[in-house]
Amino acid sequence: MKLGVAVAAAALLAACTSTPLPPWTTTGAAPADQPAPTGQRTVPAPLGTERGAPVQTAPVTDSPVRPGQMDDAQTSAADLPYSPAVAARFPAPEVRYDTPGLEPGRRAFTTNAELSDWLHDLSASVRAPTQAQVLNIGSSQRGVPLQAMVITQASGTSADALDASKRPTILLIGQQHGDEPAGSEALLVVARELSQGLLEPLLRRINVVIVARANPDGADAQRRVTDGGVDMNRDHLLLNTPEAQALAKLVNLYRPVAVIDAHEYTVVGRYLQKFNAIQRYDALLQHATTANEPEFVTKAATQWYLEPMNKALAAQRLTSEWYYTTSTDLSDHSLSMGGAQPDTGRNVNGLKNAVSLLIETRGVGIGRTDLQRRVHAQVTAIGSALRSTSERATELAQVRSFVTREIASQACKGSIVIEAAQTPERRDITMLDPDTGADRVQNVSWNSSLHLRTLKTRARPCGYWLSAHSNDAVDRLRMLGVQVMRVAESGNVLADTYSENGRETMNRPDVRGVAADKAPIVRVRVTPTRSSIDIPEGSYYVPLNQSLSNLAIAALEPDTQNSYFANHIIQDLGDVARIMTIPSLVFEDSD
Repeated sequence: MKLGVAVAAAALLAACTSTPLPPWTTTGAAPADQPAPTGQRTVPAPLGTERGAPVQTAPVTDSPVRPGQMDDAQTSAADLPYSPAVAARFPAPEVRYDTPGLEPGRRAFTTNAELSDWLHDLSASVRAPTQAQVLNIGSSQRGVPLQAMVITQASGTSADALDASKRPTILLIGQQHGDEPAGSEALLVVARELSQGLLEPLLRRINVVIVARANPDGADAQRRVTDGGVDMNRDHLLLNTPEAQALAKLVNLYRPVAVIDAHEYTVVGRYLQKFNAIQRYDALLQHATTANEPEFVTKAATQWYLEPMNKALAAQRLTSEWYYTTSTDLSDHSLSMGGAQPDTGRNVNGLKNAVSLLIETRGVGIGRTDLQRRVHAQVTAIGSALRSTSERATELAQVRSFVTREIASQACKGSIVIEAAQTPERRDITMLDPDTGADRVQNVSWNSSLHLRTLKTRARPCGYWLSAHSNDAVDRLRMLGVQVMRVAESGNVLADTYSENGRETMNRPDVRGVAADKAPIVRVRVTPTRSSIDIPEGSYYVPLNQSLSNLAIAALEPDTQNSYFANHIIQDLGDVARIMTIPSLVFEDSD
């Protein structure tokens, strides 16, 4: 079946006017210490706030042992990755968590099989009105099932049922990097407490989807990357890995208003080599920071999520700071916040108009040292995000409604940022003396992602044309949730095509140095050239009067390091063009 003419699907959203955003409030809409709305219980206190109260889980009999991995309770001074004075700065929390990987005497983290059994056991033991289901959302490169757990008090666990509940959905993701285990262990705790414990009352107001381990192959091998050697947290726009594809499809299906990504950061390593210091903070935090990020989503992230998260951590005597890292180049003594590129889960989910937060606890390179404290920091921060989603449910819905309409209404208008970069600054960062454990303030070169420099802009097109053999790009855009329409009858449109001025082949950089990737990229220099072009039947049109238009821009402008052209998904510059007027074309019926 064919769809109509001229504006086709484009007119539907282009005609929408902006929805006014309600007055912005920085205080909680339904604080935990005030009465809940009719028919709802109050939001529970954070886990661990009752001093000495353990968070118990079912015992596990199978505890495989791996050489070199010591339980934190058994670590001697000789085994510590730093001095006893540094270790004294990180006492064990008064609350103790129990998962398969946190058993006393345990030397291995929770295995993939144990994690799957844990989630299935939880889903089988919930009681009404709570419902839970474990979804198989894909397979890793080695064939390990990728699993998500849906926990809700909606009428069912399907995406339609969650949508019909009118409650916001939050997605929690752990262990994208296989050598960062605390997030995964923490999410097992959170899954239990949501399904049958202290956090269950939150389900009166929110729905939760948990992917406790996004990179099971990396976890099994205790290494950062996937089995194919790709950093999956640099793959959320390109979708080269089945792991990133599974997360993209899950986000597209359940459309969370918030996405929390649990990681761990290097504690000693190159910080000791560069600064003769040890990392100090229990948690490093950052929201999405990339070009064309919606302003009100950023405000929601900072005021409604990060501010209460920092307070929740402080209340547990846990320290926090903006996320930062340093490159693997030992001669580079600068620190950088999480990058501005639209490649990480944090930034890509931000361009999907979700509040998107990174939680990094101290952990890489120190084995099981301080593991209970690391898990406690993750549980505290994630619990705060769940509370924020509950307290701000109404306002989050209003922000999403406003942002999706506002973005769709901008097609053919104004300009877009093609490329942006961090801003160099100076900043004081507190680290620890490696011998005495005392605070040591370092004044460092600091690359800020809170203030981005615009490097390149262009007029915002009405959409993009893709050639008929751009099927690979079309498939990936659709996995991301971007609307792509197929041309049913040939036509003619006014467009900007790309004239090449030069190119170079290079490795794709990131703030750590070079991203672990499939292949080198092509950095091309182009000049857009306006002309009338023929649009053949069977080719594709990506309209920008849709809510994910900023994601399409990130993928399709060819002269950026993360574009589909630079990464060989679109093979030729002639396969893409910027459509500069609303096209008079006929499209195939997508239904």
